[in-house]
Amino acid sequence: MTTRRTRPFAVASTALVAIALTAGCAGGGGGQAGGGAGSDPDTFTVLTPNENETLEAQLTALSENQCKAENEALPLEHQKVAQADVVQKVTLLASQGALPAHFVAGTDMVRPDGDLGASDRVLDYEELLTEAGVWDDVLPAAASTVEGAYGQMVSLPYQYNLEGIWYNTAIFDELGLEEPQTFDELLAAAGEVKDAGYQPFAQAGAAGWPLTRLMGMYIFREVGPDAMEKIRDGEAELTDEPYVAGATALADMAADGLFGDGFNSLEPDAATAAFLSGRAAMTYDGTWLLGNINDPAQNEIGAENVGFMPFPAVEGGAGTADQWAANAGAAMALDPAQAGPKVKDWIACIAENYGQQALQDAGVLSGFKVNGEVTDVPETTAAVQEKLEGVDETVLWFEALLDAKSNSLASTNVSLLTTGQMTPEQYMTELQASVDAAR
Repeated sequence: MTTRRTRPFAVASTALVAIALTAGCAGGGGGQAGGGAGSDPDTFTVLTPNENETLEAQLTALSENQCKAENEALPLEHQKVAQADVVQKVTLLASQGALPAHFVAGTDMVRPDGDLGASDRVLDYEELLTEAGVWDDVLPAAASTVEGAYGQMVSLPYQYNLEGIWYNTAIFDELGLEEPQTFDELLAAAGEVKDAGYQPFAQAGAAGWPLTRLMGMYIFREVGPDAMEKIRDGEAELTDEPYVAGATALADMAADGLFGDGFNSLEPDAATAAFLSGRAAMTYDGTWLLGNINDPAQNEIGAENVGFMPFPAVEGGAGTADQWAANAGAAMALDPAQAGPKVKDWIACIAENYGQQALQDAGVLSGFKVNGEVTDVPETTAAVQEKLEGVDETVLWFEALLDAKSNSLASTNVSLLTTGQMTPEQYMTELQASVDAAR
C-alpha cells in the first residue's frame, strides 16, 4: 500500500436542502441534513447493482488488505439492488432518510438539476480527495468523463472504458497500412482492406449503438468535444450541416459496403466473433472487449495481433483524435450527511488502491491510477492501461446527453439511415424534433 498524505477533514459541507421526495434528513447511521461536517454511520454501507459482482468483490478484498485499518474503524457492509430498480430503490431510501453512505444512483438523479444533485445530496469527490492528498489518484481522463456525464464530480470511476477502433495488426501489416490519422485516411484504408477480400468493419447493427457511435464520433471530431452539449443547451441543432455530415458519413460507409452484408441484423457477439476470427479487419467498440480479446478460446487471431486506436480526426474539424470517447459506468455517489472522517478515510483508501487491486485481481480497468506493481497482466490490457493513463480529455458517446425517448429513436432509426430508407437530413430532423419535444 502506498503512503497516503492525510490531514484532518475540516471543510464544512453545504447545508442540505430537503429533497422534494424526502421526508427527513439522511439517515443510515447518524448522517445529518443540516450544515456542518457529515457524521460517520455505524458501518460503511455500499449499495451496488446485482449485475456488478466485481465491485463488491474488490471492495471486500480491499477491506481485508490495503484498507484493513479503515475497515476495522468502520466495517464494510454490502447492499444489493437490481440495476433496473436503482432509481426506484434510491428514491425510496432517500424518502425514508435511509440512504447508505456510498450508493449507486441513476444518471439524472446526480446531475446538478437532478433530485439528489439539486438538493446537495451527493458529495463532490474532488474536494474530498484533494483534502486527503489523493486526488491525483483519479486519472484526468476519468475525471473529465465523470464531470461530462454528470455535470459534477459525483461518482467514483470504478469501471472505466475507452472507446475506439480495434484493428487486426496482421492485416494492416500485410497491406502495408499504418494507423489512419484522419477520417479520409480511415476510409482509404478500409477500401484497401475490402479490395483485399476482408470485411473492413464488424459493427453490430442490430444493437443500434455500434453504428450511432461511429456517427457521433465523426460529429465530435467535426464540431468539437462540446458538440452534444450544444444540442442539449439549445445552442445548435442536429439539423445543422456539421451534424448532418456525421449522418452522411455513416450512411456513405454503409453504402460503400464497409460493414459487410447483413450488418443491420448482426448481434454484438457475432460482430466480436467476426473480428476475432480474422474475417473483419476493424471494429469500433469499447475496452470492455478486452475480456474477449484475452480469451484464447474466442481470439483466433491472437492478442498480439490486436491494436487499438482512437477515432481519427476530421480534416478542418474542431475536435482532435486525442479526445477519446469514454464512459465510467453507473454513478457511485456519496451521501454528504454521512461523510464523516471514517467514511472519508475509506474513500481515500479506495482511490489510492482500487486501481491496482482491480487490475491485479480481476483484470479490470478503472479510472484510478495503478499504484504499485501489477503482475501477469495480458499485453493488450497493459497497452490499453498505458493509453488510458495518458488521456487528458474525453468526450461522451452520441446519445449520452439525450433524453430516453430520443436515445431510443437514434438507435431505432439508424438502421433506416444505413439502408437508404431515410436520408441523413430526415434522420436528423426526426431526432431533433424528439429532442425539442422533450425540453
